[in-house]
Amino acid sequence: MQHTFTTLPRRLATAVGPARLEPVLLAVTTAALTAGGLAWLTGAHGLADLLWALGTVSAVVPAAGWVIAALRHGHAGVDLIAVLALGGTLAVQEYLAGALIALMLATGRALESAAQRRASHDLRALLEHAPRSARRRTGAEVALVSPAEIAVGDLLVVGPGEVVPVDGRVESAAAVLDESVLTGEPLQAERPRGDTVRSGVVNAGGAFELRATATEQDSTYAGIVRLAHQAGAESAPVVRLADRYAAWFLPLSLVVAGLAWLVSGSAVRAVAVLVVATPCPLLLAAPVAIVSGLSRASRLGVVVRDGGALENLGRARTLLLDKTGTLTGGRPRVIDVMAAPGLKPAEVLRLAASVDQYSPHVLARAIVDAARERGLELPVPADVTEEPGRGATGTVDGRRVSIGRADSAHARPEWARAVGNRALLDGAAVAWLTVGGEPAGAVLLRDPLRHDAPRTLRHLRAAGIERLLMLTGDRAAPAQEVAAVLGLDGVRAELSPADKVAAVRAERERAVTVMVGDGVNDAPALAAADIGVAMGAHGSTASSEAADIVLTTDRVDRLADTVAIAQRARRIAVQSALGGMLMSLAAMGAAAFGLLPPAVGALLQEGIDAAVILNALRALRVDRTARPALTSEAEALIHRFAAEHDDLQDVLESVRDTADRLSDSRGPAALAAVEETHRLLTDRLLPHEYAEEHELYPALAPTLGGPEATATMSRAHTEIERLSRRIDTHLRLARADGGLSPGQLDDLRSCLYGLNTVLRLHFAQEEENYFSLAQ
Repeated sequence: MQHTFTTLPRRLATAVGPARLEPVLLAVTTAALTAGGLAWLTGAHGLADLLWALGTVSAVVPAAGWVIAALRHGHAGVDLIAVLALGGTLAVQEYLAGALIALMLATGRALESAAQRRASHDLRALLEHAPRSARRRTGAEVALVSPAEIAVGDLLVVGPGEVVPVDGRVESAAAVLDESVLTGEPLQAERPRGDTVRSGVVNAGGAFELRATATEQDSTYAGIVRLAHQAGAESAPVVRLADRYAAWFLPLSLVVAGLAWLVSGSAVRAVAVLVVATPCPLLLAAPVAIVSGLSRASRLGVVVRDGGALENLGRARTLLLDKTGTLTGGRPRVIDVMAAPGLKPAEVLRLAASVDQYSPHVLARAIVDAARERGLELPVPADVTEEPGRGATGTVDGRRVSIGRADSAHARPEWARAVGNRALLDGAAVAWLTVGGEPAGAVLLRDPLRHDAPRTLRHLRAAGIERLLMLTGDRAAPAQEVAAVLGLDGVRAELSPADKVAAVRAERERAVTVMVGDGVNDAPALAAADIGVAMGAHGSTASSEAADIVLTTDRVDRLADTVAIAQRARRIAVQSALGGMLMSLAAMGAAAFGLLPPAVGALLQEGIDAAVILNALRALRVDRTARPALTSEAEALIHRFAAEHDDLQDVLESVRDTADRLSDSRGPAALAAVEETHRLLTDRLLPHEYAEEHELYPALAPTLGGPEATATMSRAHTEIERLSRRIDTHLRLARADGGLSPGQLDDLRSCLYGLNTVLRLHFAQEEENYFSLAQ
């Protein structure tokens, strides 16, 4: 395995060839044509012919080499016509025409090179993550060794933060591992004694002992490196668009030129036909349109590595997506806070976040972020300690508070069992809060769906993507839930990197396939796909370097925009190429009848080139059929109301918590909870909904296609207000009767649970359809 990790960089380095000839050829032909023109204007016609001839010769030599190389591969590209035309102009001494053709050929090749340069698949990030050493225990002695020296059966010690060097089995107490490098999942996993551990994962807890079950070369992480290298080697550059049409254009041009010479007896006519047949519209139209598409994509924060990738993206019909970091945000967020009887969810979150302020744990960061988003004041804890894999403990407001894993030795109260059931149903992780040693609440966390993911997938289907599949290393249950919400055509869960590559290869046999991912574990699949797309804003370097397209902004909707750009650029490229060929065919007919001498034909060909280039440059412009852009005022409103959604999470929790309390009691405490919830609805929620209806929705209507686009959401506002009024009516009846009557409980609970459901659905729809429009 040491051999594998040290030789791969050398292979990558030798894959980079010498500097390309195209820029030099462009500079020489431009200089020859310009200098010859200046000489001709000063009356030095002989010098002008010499300079133009030199420019022609400078293009003949490399063009002949390109033709010979193409013939060796079994096909004759459009460059053959250019070579014949260049040679013909020299033979009949039409040097100006030759210089013009040379410049057109050099320009086309340079543009094509810029548009279709294939980036090498750099594996540096994979290699950098590979372990460089390991600690092997022999009796009481622990020694540093190279991973290549590890044999099956060796006992290893893996310290905190270290990368597991080889596949093995946990021999000591439970290991807490960050497996995101392999699965993409941000949540840490606990592996008890006897469980298998794969190489490449990171020890996120305390030191543990590992019994090696494989050598370094046969371990998981080495396989990922090999897969990425092999899959990248299989990806071939896209064949030039021009060569596809050359199959009939080339022989037709030669036939017309031959007939013109045969009928007229003039070789000049044959040369004139070849001059106007020189396929510069083919050489120029496609690269210019594709390069214009690349420029448009870059303005959206999308880096497309070469023109071939953009052209291929325009033909894609199957899209494969990783889940974590692609369809989801890639890091946990608090989805709910549950409190023990007598406590409020906000207090549970405040205490938990206070202790977690100094913890580096991914869940701790999510809890602190949630508390700060809700404007909670976090006191500085005292005597903070943290046990890896268990959680943190500290003193807050004079009370001993712990947040983390629950102690399974203690019996859980009824409300805690409900939390466990809820976490199982939602596929969420649970951070338990204890105060003074007693369970006080729980924070539920989950990697949420990206707000822009549903809208993006709808746009992709509208753009012609026929098949949408999820490939993930996550468990089947949460993967199926995400797939159901997004309406995917299928999902494959619990996949290893090798499984993902196999799935990509199977889909490539059906149609042009795009793979989207963000983790190191996705790099082999990205390289194996026709087009690999990496979420580069927060994704791994390995995935970005193995991809053809990198989304530098943390917005998956940019993929849909890029597909639309790719399809439009490819459509314009084809239109330009076909239009240019039709004009060239007409010019060939005129040249065959002697109406166009070579020099005039070359100038006419320049005009045709200018026409196709101008048409191809349309790919730079914004598609006027696309939705109007957001105004700055609308974007500011989106940010404002998105922030208010975060602030209103405690209101939603209060609504559900009050409904739960009514299930246990209808006494004064339950009535007080209903009154407090009603106050929150009246003072905070309803004004927010009113402002959305009268400020946000009208501002978004032009972008969304008119007022009808927000009609369904307006209906939700009406339902929220109706349920709030019904709760108010129940309160007035309770005050008149001196308390809640048994007959009110069922309807009041129904109102509260219904309001909670409507609010959560309404918030999710707004965040998905409206808030995701803004940066």
